[in-house]
Amino acid sequence: MEAPETQELLQRLRSLLDYALPQYAREGKAYLTIAVGCTGGRHRSVAMAEELRRQLGDSHEVVVSHRDAERAGS
Repeated sequence: MEAPETQELLQRLRSLLDYALPQYAREGKAYLTIAVGCTGGRHRSVAMAEELRRQLGDSHEVVVSHRDAERAGS
């Protein structure tokens, strides 16, 4: 998570969400689904989703579901 590229990606995602979330609310949308995927086996998508939850959780209701977490050991 400390890699400069990761931090830049988080900043860009946060900037996009800071713009988009009020637009969705203004249009009466009840929720926005965001999916983060990873095929490298190092759980980067889990870390990214949890960081977004941490950053957005004070101002928005955030529900994180790690869809394939139970299959990680398979």
